[in-house]
Amino acid sequence: MERCGWVTEDQVYLDYHDYEWGRPMKDDRELFELLCLEGAQAGLSWLTILKRRMQYREAFDQFDPSTIADYSDEKIEELIQNEGIIRNRLKIRSVVKNAKAYQAVVEQYGSFSSYIWNFVDHQPIINHWTDLSEVPAQTEESRRMSRQMKKDGFGFVGPTICYAYMQSAGLVNDHLTGCFCYQEVKQLIEKGEFR
Repeated sequence: MERCGWVTEDQVYLDYHDYEWGRPMKDDRELFELLCLEGAQAGLSWLTILKRRMQYREAFDQFDPSTIADYSDEKIEELIQNEGIIRNRLKIRSVVKNAKAYQAVVEQYGSFSSYIWNFVDHQPIINHWTDLSEVPAQTEESRRMSRQMKKDGFGFVGPTICYAYMQSAGLVNDHLTGCFCYQEVKQLIEKGEFR
């Protein structure tokens, strides 16, 4: 069975690739969680974060933005001592910053999903990459997303992080055409079946 070239034989990675990555996501809380985890991943491997996802959920109250937005300095210090997550002060503070920005955009757009999907006109982009070397690190859409999200108060949302986010949340189908998931995800998009 052929998969995208970035996947290792680690079962956590295989499951993530096969059942989550690139499948269009519309759930507000899941989109918020993914954004925060993508920010935590900056400078590290995605597998490092993926293996800590459960600890992150526990540490950050299941990524409930309204709870996180009210975190005190004491709570942030507690998180910095949590060995189950990446203990980077800037990354931890960015989750709180993102929760506050999340609340503001939900107020304006009605949902976080509507805000995020607006960057691709509410329709996933289907790419046709045949080789990993063709897949860009960022695109015009991710640069536009990055500029706007920074303006709206989000942190750890550079254009490369934004593109990785777009890929994982299914705003783009970047499974290689030879990957067994490519057609499956393409069909989900064509049927309008988002998770």
